[in-house]
Amino acid sequence: MRPQTSPLSLLRGLTVAARPRQPPRRRGRPRRHYSAFPPNARLNVPTDFSKTPLLHHTSQSCLTNPELDPSVRTSRTRRMNLFQAVNDALSTALAADERVLLFGEDVAFGGVFRCSMNLAGQFGSERVFNTPLSEQGIVGFAIGAAAEGMRPIAEIQFADYVFPAFDQLVNEAAKYRYRAGETGMNCGGLVVRMPTGAVGHGALYHSQSPEALFTHIPGLRVVIPRSPVQAKGLLLAAVECNDPVVFMEPKILYRSAVEQVPTTKYTLPLSKAEILHPGDDVTLISYGHPLYTCSSALAAAESDLGISVELIDLRTIYPWDRKTVMESVRKTGRAVVVHESMVNAGVGAEVSASIQEGAFEMLEAP
Repeated sequence: MRPQTSPLSLLRGLTVAARPRQPPRRRGRPRRHYSAFPPNARLNVPTDFSKTPLLHHTSQSCLTNPELDPSVRTSRTRRMNLFQAVNDALSTALAADERVLLFGEDVAFGGVFRCSMNLAGQFGSERVFNTPLSEQGIVGFAIGAAAEGMRPIAEIQFADYVFPAFDQLVNEAAKYRYRAGETGMNCGGLVVRMPTGAVGHGALYHSQSPEALFTHIPGLRVVIPRSPVQAKGLLLAAVECNDPVVFMEPKILYRSAVEQVPTTKYTLPLSKAEILHPGDDVTLISYGHPLYTCSSALAAAESDLGISVELIDLRTIYPWDRKTVMESVRKTGRAVVVHESMVNAGVGAEVSASIQEGAFEMLEAP
């Protein structure tokens, strides 16, 4: 007669049988569930903004920029960080053209990052003012003002908050010219500013880099500056542009990037890339904050490996300067694209695909 087995012992047996045998754990090293690269890797150290060659540390280096108008090259400079350069550009635009308006959440107060500090007191509450917490309303109001001939500068407090305004940007701002027909009406002169990228403890709602989403939309320009000099010149060019411009400011650079900036009004060309460092062996393409990591990598490659690197700042990522990029890649035969945004269908994917199409025969390898 078979001995009786309790349900509990059967359950225990099933549990043991269902559990796979675990291999013995190796003693010593704990299991790693994160990057094995050491935190003190050479390119993981913080950028020394006081020494980086990407910033103009003297007035002389600032004013020798060949893109500046000759009249600007004789002007004075002032040491500014990026948010101060943006503030200076906004003040310059408001003073130069009474059609310019500036508005957004807490803009009259000075904004989260102080980019609009003191402007409401200087230019009045009819030109610099707060709005309700409605990104769709902010951009919709800006489109209407631009369509009536004004030059509105709308601020989205963080790029992470722009998504409710997508309908206005994609279906209204970008397409306004197509439905206006021969009337010549447009909403050019519209600038939508927003801080972008990761910094500090921004977490999920203050760290996104959504610039690639705007580069899929014909009718918009998308600009990301790398430094205070670039921020002022490109922002003033955006205000004067007759296309709607999405102007994205890397917030990690607001206080860290400091350089000499011309105090007078000047503009820098939109949709024109800049060669920051000429080279012959490989083309390194980037924009915004990652350029500082690229600059460190460039220095290491040249000193340790003897590789000559050409570094290009796209500046305007849509429509971007294909001519400059293709000429460089055809010369070097190699290309690396670096950016902070999404990998899938991102800016890097578009630039890489365009290089394959436009310079394939000159590449050392696909």
